[in-house]
Amino acid sequence: NRHHESVDELRDRVKGVSAKPFIETLPCIDALHCDIGNAAEFYKIFQLEIGEVFKNPKASKEERKRWQSTLDKHLRKKMNLKPIMRMNGNFARKLMSQETIEAVCELVPSEARRTALRELMELYLKMKPVWRSSCPSKECPELLCQYSYNSQRFAELLSTKFKYRYEGKITNYFHKT
Repeated sequence: NRHHESVDELRDRVKGVSAKPFIETLPCIDALHCDIGNAAEFYKIFQLEIGEVFKNPKASKEERKRWQSTLDKHLRKKMNLKPIMRMNGNFARKLMSQETIEAVCELVPSEARRTALRELMELYLKMKPVWRSSCPSKECPELLCQYSYNSQRFAELLSTKFKYRYEGKITNYFHKT
């Protein structure tokens, strides 16, 4: 009960979402779910880059499963990351690292695509401490100053190098990030 609500207020809350107006929800970003959402997106990007979807967007379901299997086996071998059914916080934190991107780049055939992936992850890792922090101006002021530029470059990369996935649309968590 982080809002310190009374028993009646809690009962009111249990009635369901329709019982409370939407505007009353807290406008804050849940960092854990942001981690999970972003990691799920990166995991998908990794698979698509392994399969070079930018060249062949009409890949079959079997091919896509093969890319996922290749990625899972490689991550298990290189980083001891065991495949999971549903993205969770621990897997997300391990996945979103410089070590992971280097392992994934070993599977990506094109040097230009490896460079784009590395830059995307590098920007993400620079931005993450800012939105994970409760007071970024005190905890990471230099990263806070770079945040606007980094987020613009991140969005630019998604809309250019990864436009096969983000043509005119971007996931909610990437948008919040």
